[in-house]
Amino acid sequence: MSYQKRTALALASALAGAVVLMAAPAAHATVVDVNYQCKTPIGDKSAVSPIDIKSVKSGSGYKLTMSFQKGVSSSPVELGKGAMKPGAIIKVGGADQGQVQVSGAPNSAAIPANTSIKISDLSGTYTPKKSGKVDFTAGVLTIKALGTTTTCTPSNNPGPSLQLDVTAAGNAQSTPDDGGQLPKTGPLDSAVALGTLGGTVLLAGAAGVLWLTRRGQGAVGR
Repeated sequence: MSYQKRTALALASALAGAVVLMAAPAAHATVVDVNYQCKTPIGDKSAVSPIDIKSVKSGSGYKLTMSFQKGVSSSPVELGKGAMKPGAIIKVGGADQGQVQVSGAPNSAAIPANTSIKISDLSGTYTPKKSGKVDFTAGVLTIKALGTTTTCTPSNNPGPSLQLDVTAAGNAQSTPDDGGQLPKTGPLDSAVALGTLGGTVLLAGAAGVLWLTRRGQGAVGR
């Protein structure tokens, strides 16, 4: 196999490994029981629901999805299709501070009177303002139906349902300055250097490929 083919294979392998590492940021999710105390038009109610928060990278931010595994309230009258609209706050803590407003679709089917109201998945977008480990915790839930608003507040100081290691826009870490070139090693050493410096190869981009091509041509000429 020629030197050019060996270096091309090594480059493809290094790029693939680096892309996998960069596309899978560290995340830790857990289902947390949240004890909601609800203020409803017909009095106070309480319910415990396990809460799950997931994230999907979206541009410079993350799409958050908050899921309820149990209903947290009920209505004394039937709620027709589309009559109930849920929303909630996800509290942001750790390296970044703030809150994310999430909302869900109206109920897709009628909800009979005096039955548990199943909350649809709620979603919203979080854009990091600071880099580091960030926690996401269930906050206040609101349920709007028939011109009324039910407010449910967590009373058991629940822990985070999700932790992400995030990087704020403009704060990406750069590699040390090495003059803009890959290490000038021998033919066999080149594959090792590429395999261990995947991040550098990604940052070098077309310039790195051009350097490899020129060096390969020089080796063939010799």
